[in-house]
Amino acid sequence: MPLRVQILMYDGVEEQDFIGPRDVLGHAERAGAQVQTTLVRPSAPGKVTCFFGTRVTVPTAWEPADADLLIVPGGGDQLIKSPDALRNLVRAQQAGVIVAGVCTGVMVLSAAGLTAGRPCTTHHLAKAELAAQGGTVIDARVVDDGNLVTAGGVTSGIDLALWMITRECGPSIALSVESIMEYEQRGIVWRSS
Repeated sequence: MPLRVQILMYDGVEEQDFIGPRDVLGHAERAGAQVQTTLVRPSAPGKVTCFFGTRVTVPTAWEPADADLLIVPGGGDQLIKSPDALRNLVRAQQAGVIVAGVCTGVMVLSAAGLTAGRPCTTHHLAKAELAAQGGTVIDARVVDDGNLVTAGGVTSGIDLALWMITRECGPSIALSVESIMEYEQRGIVWRSS
C-alpha cells in the first residue's frame, strides 16, 4: 500500500516550502518507493497564487482523513485565519494522519493547537512566537515527535521530506533520492523517544 501524501496548497504559500518536498517525493517514487503525492486545496480544486506570484493549478480538494502524511507549507496567514482549516488539521491528526509543517507552516499547526506542549521547530524568526504559543521549541532542522513532524526554514522542507522517506520507506530510497538530487540531508533530525 503506498504512502499517501497530501501537500496543502493555498494563496500565499511559499514556493520552496511545497516544491522542495514535492520534488523529493517525486524522486522517491521514481526510485521505487510506494509513494502517492497529491497537491490539495482546502475548499475545492482550483488555482492558487504563491508568495512570489507563481500560479499553480491544484487538482484535488483536501479530504483531511484521506492521507498518511499531510505537509503544511508556510508563507501566509490564510490558513491561520480559517477556522475550518484549523479544525480539519485537528481532524486529520485524530484520524491518524502524520501532520508535518515546513517553516511558518508550523505556525498554522500551532494555531490549530497541534504543537502545544510538544517538541517542534519552525523558521528562526518565528521560534519565539511558537514558544509563546506553547510549543516546546527544539533547535534542530527537523523535529520528529511521531504524528507531528516539523522543519525549520524554507529549504528545510527538502530535509523534512528526505527524513519522512527514510522513516517510512527506508534509508536506501532516501540515499537514492539524495544522489539523484545531488543533495545531502543537512542539520539535525531530533526524534522523541
